[in-house]
Amino acid sequence: MQIDVLGAVRARRDDGGPVDLGGPRHREVLARLVAAEGRMVSTDTLVDDLWADPPGRAVGALRTFVAALRRALEPDRAPRTPPRVLVTEGTGYALRLPREDVDVHRFEDALARARRHPEAVTGLGAALAAWRGPAYADLPDAAWAGRERTRLEELRLEAVELRARILLDSGEGADLVAGLGAHVAEHPWREPAWALLARALHRAGRRADALATLRRARAMLVDQLGLDPGAELRKLETDILTGSADAAGTSWTGSGIRLGPRTTVDLARTLALAGGDALVHSRRDRLAAIRAAERTGDLSLTARIIGAYDVPALWSRADDPEQSRAVVAAAERTLTALGPGAPADLRARLLATVAVESRSADLSGTEPDRAREAARQAEALARDLADPALLAFALNGVFLQSFTRPGLAETRDRTGREILDLATEHDLPHFAVLGRLIRLQSASALGDLDAATAHADAADHLAATTEAPLVPVLTAWFRARATAARGTEPGGPSAATAAARYRAAEDALRTAGMPGLHRGLFPLALLGLRLLHDRPAPTDPHLDWGPYRPWARPLVLLAQDRTEKARTALTALPAPPHDHMQEALWCLAAHAAARLGDPETAARAVAALRPAAAEHAGAAGGMLTLGPVARYLSEATA
Repeated sequence: MQIDVLGAVRARRDDGGPVDLGGPRHREVLARLVAAEGRMVSTDTLVDDLWADPPGRAVGALRTFVAALRRALEPDRAPRTPPRVLVTEGTGYALRLPREDVDVHRFEDALARARRHPEAVTGLGAALAAWRGPAYADLPDAAWAGRERTRLEELRLEAVELRARILLDSGEGADLVAGLGAHVAEHPWREPAWALLARALHRAGRRADALATLRRARAMLVDQLGLDPGAELRKLETDILTGSADAAGTSWTGSGIRLGPRTTVDLARTLALAGGDALVHSRRDRLAAIRAAERTGDLSLTARIIGAYDVPALWSRADDPEQSRAVVAAAERTLTALGPGAPADLRARLLATVAVESRSADLSGTEPDRAREAARQAEALARDLADPALLAFALNGVFLQSFTRPGLAETRDRTGREILDLATEHDLPHFAVLGRLIRLQSASALGDLDAATAHADAADHLAATTEAPLVPVLTAWFRARATAARGTEPGGPSAATAAARYRAAEDALRTAGMPGLHRGLFPLALLGLRLLHDRPAPTDPHLDWGPYRPWARPLVLLAQDRTEKARTALTALPAPPHDHMQEALWCLAAHAAARLGDPETAARAVAALRPAAAEHAGAAGGMLTLGPVARYLSEATA
């Protein structure tokens, strides 16, 4: 079920078909509950909001509207069973839907994420594109809707400007001119919008138009408001006049210091290891350096800039998939332009970059085959060159392309062991950390908690000497995973203790600058903890399941006693992506199939999981566990 209020109020089924909500009052009741964001709205408040002068039978009419909405929103609900979506609570009603199922909540969450993490700008763009008109557009006379419309319109304007600022700061944004021009024309008093339009024009190479825009802004402010332009507009005009503002044809510019692509990528490489905002800026600056190098037309320089960012990578899902695709495309363009006769070290670094940046969870079509081939070629070239640092980088690509099917923990452990041996012998401390973490993951997948703990301790020790603050964030998740597993043993820690450790690890990960790892991990960990203790899935509507939602959904629906919905969701379940969580997701499918009596899905899960029979579900990332795969194999087989 999807509910949309950014435009006229409407509801849609999961297949996209419309839900008949009834008349205007029905839609207003639903919309008012959406605006409450899951909180209870009392009957008295609803009556006051619906009628300026409530009729004598207003409460009875409200109950009629609610009953009709319940039939529309839950048509398959059995008689005399309590509603799950529009529920009675206390003296009123509340709407119980996951935030991602309501367009206004998705928009507000996307804006909040982009404020904290600029790399989430793609999600913000998608949320802005979902607006179909003014919020609650078909409720023009409702006072409460007018207040919400005003609030949301201000957030929309902020989102438009924040998205533009992030894209311009990252070296992009020349294509923003048309949209920002319309934005300024509609909202001429928003001074920051004029600055963004001028920057976009300058980025597009239209210096004279950018200056003319700033002068129009100055004239409007002075003539109509009697105000001088603010410091941002004045500084931008000076920077454009003196040539110190960033533009499409210049190399990367940082806070008043002009840096070339070589220095930029070296700095980005160093910052990447710091995590948090530094990691976010590192990725953005790296792409800016690549683009600056490409503009020089120097293929050798471009190849070295692309290949210099040999930052160890551990997770099979990119933090910024669009940026990763842009890096891969630049590497492929450069490989093609250099041709097969290019120096072997340049080709090896470019191929390793393709393998590392092509994270397996984000690939489709022929991309996985190309990424694996790039990893094999990079490894072969690096071995021939006998370059330890280059070989460690190439093996990082081999590791990230080793998730072709479930059950390959031992294969990855051999790669991690070779990376660790290379790094130890040739003093490559950051790859030593990578080797330890890969081996931690492999031991975790194989259920060897003692070996995994030893690798976690060694990784923490290395992190303290190499200034790698992200490592303790990852090992804290492993220690929570170990607590969860030991909680199934007699006298082991309680489920509450494990949940508290997962929550503490989640708090640290939230600000680590790794959304590809972070999103959906905590709910999946809680689900695993519940399965370990034979409890139903968590049903908190505020949990963000991220990319794991399709596989969790059948079990969440079962926990809500929505059996037919669960069966429908299970039938539509795709095969999991080839990543760290594939064993976990197949086990969720197996468990749901066993609960729902779905032999076809059970057979698919058994075929996929059989090679992983000796491993632990979800533990391949070293971050969580659903317990032994064998348990789920047994359920599905039975």
